[in-house]
Amino acid sequence: MTTTTDVHEERDPELPGRLLTIERDALVPLLRSRPDEDFARPTEACPGWTVRDVLAHCSAALMRVVEHRFEPGVFSPESNDRDIAERAGWTNAQVVDELERGMTEAGPVIAKAGGVLDMVALGEWVHAGDVREVLGEPGAYAGAGLPHALGLLARLTRERGHVPLHADLDDADEPLLLGEVSGTRPPARFIGSGPVLVRLYAGRSTAGQDFELAGVEPGELCIFG
Repeated sequence: MTTTTDVHEERDPELPGRLLTIERDALVPLLRSRPDEDFARPTEACPGWTVRDVLAHCSAALMRVVEHRFEPGVFSPESNDRDIAERAGWTNAQVVDELERGMTEAGPVIAKAGGVLDMVALGEWVHAGDVREVLGEPGAYAGAGLPHALGLLARLTRERGHVPLHADLDDADEPLLLGEVSGTRPPARFIGSGPVLVRLYAGRSTAGQDFELAGVEPGELCIFG
């Protein structure tokens, strides 16, 4: 995998949609092949939520994007809980159907939004990794979507003035530059794999993962509130 992000790279409006489409094509068939009891498994990344809850949250968030429903407090913990509760009477198959539709139709809407919804696509991809990890599937926070996710992550951290970080990735030919490079703070350094870097920025567990991090505390990197 080759991943290079220049600090002056412009936004690619189609990137979030590509990320969603790639993940849809991998995740949806996996979910359709799993028994109902797997949807009731608790998740470590989202305490108090089951696999089904995570998927219901993801499908609801995408449908809000598709239908342009952004009332005050949208995507807050309270709003997320309401979305999950509204789907309590649905079958698991219905939740997956809605997720598939959202991952298909949200891309063009995100592209036209000018960047304000790009984080939604990245969050969906991270949640797919959460589900894979619970189900014991290989490739959590990896797979074909990883280069797109890392490119999106690099741009979002730059635009949000995040901590500057120079990442030497085991699975890339060139370093990845993240965060705001202003010169006021020397870039932190990361050595490890792309999936571990995603774990750090998403606030996921890195227990048992092999990596080096210097110049920044892990908690400073998390981009999801």
